[in-house]
Amino acid sequence: MTTLKWLFRQIGSGWEWCFGLLSLIAALAVLASIPIVQLLSLGYLLEVSGRVARSGRLRDGLVGVRKAARVGSLVVGSWLILLPLRVLSNQWHSAELVASGSPAARTLRIALIGLTAVAAVHLLWAWLRGGRLRHFLWPAPLRLIRTFRRGRWWAEARDGAWEFVAALHLPHYFWLGTRGFIGAVLWLLVPTLLLVASTRLPQAGAAGGGGAGSGAAALLGLLGGVLLAVVMLYLPFLQTRFAAENRLAAFWRIGTVRQDFRRAPLAFWFALLVTLASALPLYLLKIEATPQEVVGVLSLVFVVFIFPARLLTGWAMGRAMRRDRPRYGLFRWTARLAAVPLVAFYVFVLFFTQYTSWYGAWSMLEQHAVLVPVPFFEWPVPFTSW
Repeated sequence: MTTLKWLFRQIGSGWEWCFGLLSLIAALAVLASIPIVQLLSLGYLLEVSGRVARSGRLRDGLVGVRKAARVGSLVVGSWLILLPLRVLSNQWHSAELVASGSPAARTLRIALIGLTAVAAVHLLWAWLRGGRLRHFLWPAPLRLIRTFRRGRWWAEARDGAWEFVAALHLPHYFWLGTRGFIGAVLWLLVPTLLLVASTRLPQAGAAGGGGAGSGAAALLGLLGGVLLAVVMLYLPFLQTRFAAENRLAAFWRIGTVRQDFRRAPLAFWFALLVTLASALPLYLLKIEATPQEVVGVLSLVFVVFIFPARLLTGWAMGRAMRRDRPRYGLFRWTARLAAVPLVAFYVFVLFFTQYTSWYGAWSMLEQHAVLVPVPFFEWPVPFTSW
């Protein structure tokens, strides 16, 4: 009997972990689709890479999976409780449209009021018990009576809710994401603005001296592209260093990242490959302005692509931080030479996304590989009018 109980507990724990992982990804997608709140999602992804870098284990990057399972249970359970109400409400509304004030419509209205009261009590009681799925499926009426007789249920529920929310560490993730965003923007701003400027100069010089304008535009574009390629070689790992140390100054420690690369060149190259390869297909989702109705679905796609890249970047950094000696020169130079076409192709595709993206050249500022994972914004002024 003990073995059977242990087996059921293991199955239940495994189910909770899988459900928590799905809930975590869904929560990140929801957060990533909300302006400003996106920084929470970015902060979590940075925390993921930082923890993996500090420990060297990929499993340590799955932060808060059990807590996400509880949040997912609250959402799914509440949806299940409210589902009969929605069905009955639609039936009553249809009855009122067909024969307003009829006995059938009045009966449905009374039933809807009664079911609403019962569902409200059941919903509140399930939340007070902890919000697991089983709490929504079985109301436990005897325990409900004992709890209300005891008289301390409100204080216990309040304290438990506060402890749970505090354990989510939302201010930490938001502050980490804000600083990670600022550090990345400072690196990307100059190269990206040079690329944007290269698309504007020919228009200004077309009236007189168009050839000079075109030459200056080409020079600016080449300079911006080279600078952006160099930045992308280092920025994902500078962000991971920042997350691991939780210090903004880590964004400027290029020499440290170069030393880290020498100790794990192939891991760095593989992490860079996954990061850039995961980001490029997502630019296809920005061909047109995204309707608000589908932003959540597309956000889910973005998070699913970016999350593994953050894990692997932390893993590569963790391997480097645990080695004392550089790897063989053959490995280092092979990884260096192989990284050049990666960043060159990324910059090439990024430059031409201005012709496919809804926001034109200014869309090059929305680099979800190192910034917020979902570059969907409702800008107050269209980029094309700037």
